[in-house]
Amino acid sequence: MRVLILRCGDTPVPADLPGTVLNVPAIPGRRDLKLLDAAAADLLPTDPTPSLDEISAQPDVPHLGTPGRAPQAGHLPEPLRVIVAGSDAALSAVLTRMMRGDYLWAEVGLVPVGESSVARNWGLEQVDAWQVALNGAANPVPLIRSDLGIALAGSATIRSWDDGEFTGEIIVDDQVLVRHEARDGIHFNGVFGARLVPMVDAPGIAAVRATAPEKLSLTWREKIAHRLTGSSLLDPDSLATGRAVQAGGPSLAVTIDGVRHKRPLERVTFYRHLRDLQAIRP
Repeated sequence: MRVLILRCGDTPVPADLPGTVLNVPAIPGRRDLKLLDAAAADLLPTDPTPSLDEISAQPDVPHLGTPGRAPQAGHLPEPLRVIVAGSDAALSAVLTRMMRGDYLWAEVGLVPVGESSVARNWGLEQVDAWQVALNGAANPVPLIRSDLGIALAGSATIRSWDDGEFTGEIIVDDQVLVRHEARDGIHFNGVFGARLVPMVDAPGIAAVRATAPEKLSLTWREKIAHRLTGSSLLDPDSLATGRAVQAGGPSLAVTIDGVRHKRPLERVTFYRHLRDLQAIRP
């Protein structure tokens, strides 16, 4: 097995790790991941399995059901294991590069740094993440991406650009999660967009409605009411799952793994990629 360990930023790593340690920025870019591209090309110079175009032309696209093992595995001289020691944003950057390079057949592990939705989603919070990443088995999970060409690792939010009440519509497959026009003077228990996370099984995406601003600032009266009503930042009863999430509105703020898109959008779509991610998790 060929192991590449991406040390993102100043993340501490143990000494004498098996494999090759690459020092990259906290959120690596394309140039920082050239050695990852090269390793994938070395192990699989030509992919003999169906291309993305051929997969999308299939009438039933069966892989959009239960996630499956990468068909390229039987054509590799040895597996390629990529371990990201860093944040969810770092993992998103690595997955984005792998998705664009079309080598999601590589196994991917995470040693999380700081708050991590991926750690919760993959069950890494109560285990030795290094032990899992180095010795655990790869299990296929859906890879969720945006129409901006960015892979979603842990969580994303769709909100109003000014963090006020949401105006617009958010749909999960054919189910309306949010359809709302902003009102004045609402500070909590309102409609503030949605939060979505990748699932580890089909259909791929779970989303809930947000009921408070992202940067919540309550007066003392509101804090008391907040405690009395038991309201939270998210509405768990609104949970919807699907293969795609589509949103439209006059000024959307889209944040993927903590990285906010640099300008407001009028529409965005998240959907399940045509290839699954081979995630190393318990």
